[in-house]
Amino acid sequence: MNTRIRRIAMTVSVAAVLPLALSACSDDGGDSAGSGSAAEATASATASDDSMAGSSASPADEPFGPACSSVPKDGAGSFDGMAEDPVATAASNNPALSTLVTAVKKAGLVDTLNNAQDITVFAPTNDAFAKIPKETLDAVLNDKAQLTKILTYHVVGQKLAPADLEKGTFETLEKSELTTSGSGESYTVNDSSKVVCGNVKTANANVYIVDTVLMPES
Repeated sequence: MNTRIRRIAMTVSVAAVLPLALSACSDDGGDSAGSGSAAEATASATASDDSMAGSSASPADEPFGPACSSVPKDGAGSFDGMAEDPVATAASNNPALSTLVTAVKKAGLVDTLNNAQDITVFAPTNDAFAKIPKETLDAVLNDKAQLTKILTYHVVGQKLAPADLEKGTFETLEKSELTTSGSGESYTVNDSSKVVCGNVKTANANVYIVDTVLMPES
């Protein structure tokens, strides 16, 4: 009798424990599969995000050229700082453009350039102005009409992206035309003036810093 009772008890115990064990195994397997699926989904989403980030970051949107390395890394004269100011103000914060800024002030063009919308400025460096004989440069700086003519010849009334410069002819604010050519990160204006730091953004203009002053036809 006692032996029979013990067998019944063991049978009941096994019957009670077995479903719990099976349930536990099933739960563990489900968690493992769910965890794997979640990890795969996360990895896939991360890869997708990385891919999208890579595709949205375009080198064509960044400044380029050997002279860009001399631009301050921070402050008002940095690329980020210049992007917040209108073009004449932005240029005044770049030490390499101080002669240009002096010329713009002498010609009374600060407000004209700052208030213009969606323009492109080909900005000669100090070294570009230094190529002009001093007597000639001094004479131009003291001739407002001639100075205005030269400076407005460096301004195009639309924003030009690097791709636009590959082979283009554009009317300037001076009312005559300039030509551009090149590709990648190498561009020339009027076949003589090289872009040394291009695609610099200001609040109202795209700026291409050039190594030679552009001269309109007389």
